[in-house]
Amino acid sequence: MDILTIILLCLVLLLVAALAVIMLRQADLSQDRGREAEQMRQQLSLALSQQAETVQRVERSLREQELALSKAVGERLDRTDKATGQIVTDLRERLVRIDEAQKKIGDLSTQVVSLQEVLSNKQARGAFGEVQLNDLVQSALPPQAYEFQYTLSSGARADCLLKLPNPPGSIAIDAKFPLESYSALRAVPAGDAPALLVAQRAFQQAIRKHIGDIRDRYIVSGETAESALMFLPSEAVYAELHANFTGLVEESYRARVWIVSPTTMMATLNTVRAVLKDVRMREQAGEIQKTVGLLLEDVKRLDDRVDRLKTHFTQTEKDLRDIDTSADRITKRGQRILDVDLGEEPTALPKP
Repeated sequence: MDILTIILLCLVLLLVAALAVIMLRQADLSQDRGREAEQMRQQLSLALSQQAETVQRVERSLREQELALSKAVGERLDRTDKATGQIVTDLRERLVRIDEAQKKIGDLSTQVVSLQEVLSNKQARGAFGEVQLNDLVQSALPPQAYEFQYTLSSGARADCLLKLPNPPGSIAIDAKFPLESYSALRAVPAGDAPALLVAQRAFQQAIRKHIGDIRDRYIVSGETAESALMFLPSEAVYAELHANFTGLVEESYRARVWIVSPTTMMATLNTVRAVLKDVRMREQAGEIQKTVGLLLEDVKRLDDRVDRLKTHFTQTEKDLRDIDTSADRITKRGQRILDVDLGEEPTALPKP
């Protein structure tokens, strides 16, 4: 119950009291109504007593409701405070992470800008391709299987020379990165056919020039293999070339210049490593065969010496048998001499 209810109850009590006063005045005026007045007083007293009890109950109920409301409000405030504190904590952690992410993005942006500066310079871009090529070769092959910046007899210097036995012979690798023509090709707006045709021709011209340079400079008869490798340090350029310029790729095949990307370069190096391993196994197999041949010669000589030793033993055995035969003859002849009657008691020969 609220305060409005209490006010209404008070007004009711006031009305009842007013009615009681009026009734009392009427009772004083009329003695005949004394008994009724007395009954009304009693009823009024009872009504007032009941109203007082009702008011007390209402007050107790209001106090209980107030306490319950205060408790509920307090609990909700506590929960809200805890939830707010947790939200603030989470928000701080997320802000810290956002700050770290922004720092990383800033560092990455700096690195991207640095990479763009490197790639915008032809010499730096060439060095970038050479470094990537060096890392791939060093990670796949033993040091004795390659040489960087190798100068051929023609005076041309290859970025890397793979030292393979004949056939096929040493293979030269040169790193090329036609970034300008590729970037111009990718920058052509969609639907601009004339600009696309111009960019495609420029890209083909750049790749065709690299193929010709490698064919003329790094394929030396009697010194290198009949083919060479052109290393593209970009998977995107390699994919564009094989997706939209298959004719140019066929030209490189006819020129015996194999175009490779970092991925295909690693596969090629793994093949080279397998070839070198097979060569080492063949060399070791030849050494083993040579050693086995020498071992067989030693065994043959040992057999000859054993045969000669057997011959010596056979001759010794024969000599021993001859000695036994001679000893038996000597003994028998001595015994016959002893058996001759000389008038004396014969003396037996001592037993050997």
